[in-house]
Amino acid sequence: MRVLISGGTGLIGRALTRALVERGDEVVILSRSPQRHAAHLPQGVQLLAWDGRTPTGWGEIVNTVDAVVNLAGANIAEGRWTAARKRVIRESRLHAGHALVEAIRDATSKPHVLIQASAVGYYGPRGDEIVTEDTPPGSDFLAQLAVEWEASTREVEAWGIRRPIIRTGVVLSMEGGALPRMLPPFKLGLGGPLGSGRQWFPWIHMADEVGAILFLLDREDAHGPYNLSAPNPVRNEEFTRALGEILHRPTLFRVPAFALRLLFGEMATVLLEGQRAIPRRLLDEGYTFRYEDVRSALRALLEGER
Repeated sequence: MRVLISGGTGLIGRALTRALVERGDEVVILSRSPQRHAAHLPQGVQLLAWDGRTPTGWGEIVNTVDAVVNLAGANIAEGRWTAARKRVIRESRLHAGHALVEAIRDATSKPHVLIQASAVGYYGPRGDEIVTEDTPPGSDFLAQLAVEWEASTREVEAWGIRRPIIRTGVVLSMEGGALPRMLPPFKLGLGGPLGSGRQWFPWIHMADEVGAILFLLDREDAHGPYNLSAPNPVRNEEFTRALGEILHRPTLFRVPAFALRLLFGEMATVLLEGQRAIPRRLLDEGYTFRYEDVRSALRALLEGER
């Protein structure tokens, strides 16, 4: 299989690229800074420059690929959500999706499948409600962002292209994302729950994030939304306790909600609200998780980090 990945130099994209290459697939990555990332990717991966907005200079490559994975989008956790930052976050996703659609529309030989990235934030804050793929979207910024992000590539379905949508939770990896940022205070014994600690934390180990994407690439009847989160979500306080136990550190220093709001502004909702997301469709369709409970996932990631 020959796979085109937008956002392929990000955390998930790099891991997915390695897995595809290891199983013998060819990978083409669209990157705004190809020279900066070339040394960090497996040999044989083709890097093409793009502006994230148009198919100029790379669009014809779509004629040569079997699959597209659209992961492109600015990091929501970088900086306060000012009006300008929200605009960057939104436009980076929508422009990338529209550029891919334009390239596919013009292709004489179209890919068979396009996997569209999204997030469990699609559902908005849900309290203790169990969230499946049938749960309707929320109304906050992240929920509406996810709705628009998913819609950005919807047009390809009219051309017979299969389109699974991956609503991803918090990806646990030592190569980036949330976990490495948490470790310094925990190692100093200064870790603790965020706010009440009662908010749900829909997590997934990177091995299962990549495994699920490969599963959806290969399964010819997979289409529509899938929650990419572990079968056993935990509350923030349970995640905190598990992390402290594995690191052999106390977790007594609760971070008040007001302090997080002062520090991060509206972005604090990511930390203080969550979804009790269940990967119902993945389980129903036969995907087997390598890491179903948070302690085994953290132990596998943190071995040697004590």
